[in-house]
Amino acid sequence: MSVDPNKIPKITLSTGDQVPCIGMGTFGSDRFTPEEVSGAVAGAIRAGYRMFDCAACYGNEKEIGEVFQAAFEEGAVERKDLCIMTKVWNDMHRDVEKSCRQSIADLKCDYIDIFFIHWPFPNYHAPFCDVDSRNPDSRPFSVEEFMDTYRQCEALVDKGLIRHIGISNMTIPKLEAVIDKFRIRPVVCESEFHPCFQQQEIFDYLVAHDIQPIGYMPLGSPKRPERDIEEGDIADMELPEMKAIAQAHGVHPAIVCLKWAVQRGQIPIPFSIHEKNYISNLESTITEPLTEEEMNIIASLEKNNRLVKGQVFLWPGAKDWHDLWDEDGVIVK
Repeated sequence: MSVDPNKIPKITLSTGDQVPCIGMGTFGSDRFTPEEVSGAVAGAIRAGYRMFDCAACYGNEKEIGEVFQAAFEEGAVERKDLCIMTKVWNDMHRDVEKSCRQSIADLKCDYIDIFFIHWPFPNYHAPFCDVDSRNPDSRPFSVEEFMDTYRQCEALVDKGLIRHIGISNMTIPKLEAVIDKFRIRPVVCESEFHPCFQQQEIFDYLVAHDIQPIGYMPLGSPKRPERDIEEGDIADMELPEMKAIAQAHGVHPAIVCLKWAVQRGQIPIPFSIHEKNYISNLESTITEPLTEEEMNIIASLEKNNRLVKGQVFLWPGAKDWHDLWDEDGVIVK
């Protein structure tokens, strides 16, 4: 069972390049083995996915690379047909090219289509750490440090190692501090976007600056890492409005989340290891759209329900995770 990739709507980036309107995430290292994730990637390629969101810190790029190589060798897909995205992790901000070359080697893909700065500061945490973990070397956002990392990404474009630069987990104050400093503009920004955390202000800011929004946790991530779960978090798909819309279309509420995302204009990157789910996710882009009334209902569900708090990135002297997100309109130092 598959979907013709040519039928998946395309998004045109600021460079004129086109990418699919939906991708597949690969973050599942807290719950699934690298083999399970790479197996899902193999199935997703057969199902018609052509965009994959990877990251070195997910711990599964080597296994995914074997899947890509096999797909290329078998003729299932050509390299030019895939949009492969990955990210420089926080401990490599001063050695971005080394990080990029390692990901290219692991992913066996010759070049990276979109290379992200995963977080806008070099605050490192070890894999699988708990919510109380803190690195004493962590520090607040620095324009100078961020731009040093970004300049290294620009050099990778010049060298042909990457095609486009992406940014991630930014805030408007941070963007305002660097937006006029880029030689090569970022084409995308990856942020948490779902019906109960729509971030309309930053979404509009990105669109106004020709930066394509990409939404992680598009379903409200009911199975996110334990460290990011707090009492009071809202389950988007459990809201009665979402269930009612899903029932009207005869689909699961997850499909409503994805239809909303695509129709709004962001690229969702859902993840599942289950074939039925990832095929349904892909099909959501070519089946019956939501009505204008349904889109308006979902627009009313904004609850400022941030799920990825980022506590493990806090620096000495920071009060709590709210400091990471510049909620008062200024960069917190």
